[in-house]
Amino acid sequence: MSYSLSVNIATESYTGPDVSIYSVDKLVAQARKLAVEYRKATGQPLGISAEIAKQDAARLLDLELCQRAEGGYDAVGRSGRRDGKRIQIKGRAIFDESKSGQRIGQLKVEQPWDCVVLIIMDENFEPVEIYEAGREEIIEALKSGGGNKRGAMSVAKFKIIGRLAWTREEGMVDDIWDNHAL
Repeated sequence: MSYSLSVNIATESYTGPDVSIYSVDKLVAQARKLAVEYRKATGQPLGISAEIAKQDAARLLDLELCQRAEGGYDAVGRSGRRDGKRIQIKGRAIFDESKSGQRIGQLKVEQPWDCVVLIIMDENFEPVEIYEAGREEIIEALKSGGGNKRGAMSVAKFKIIGRLAWTREEGMVDDIWDNHAL
């Protein structure tokens, strides 16, 4: 079985850490297209949703990405309720919402971090919603059977314990909706 895949890669070349934000945004846009085309051609995900999620989280939630994963967190908040917080970023592309049991990647519970943000993406790897949960809520949920021993949790459980932080329709919704305020 052979596959034909043609994607126009950005004309600017990647030169390392000094690449401008605009160039990174262009590269991420191309990565989204490549991931969609790859899935169409092979029926399998390309495995880049985590990197796309990091870029989206940084842009949409005003986070400073760490150059290297800093002991369990991917970014530090720059403003508002996240200012100075160490944040793990998880991403999940949902291709079929009728399928249950979708899981997020392993949460590094033994390492230092303050909260986790989960970027839910559509079939085009575009962000749809972002949920946020604090360390205490996550640890409690994992202890009470909401995850497995290795720190994996379902997307549904994360949505239950988390707070909706952003939507495609509304943008930032931190002050509008919080399921813990009830």
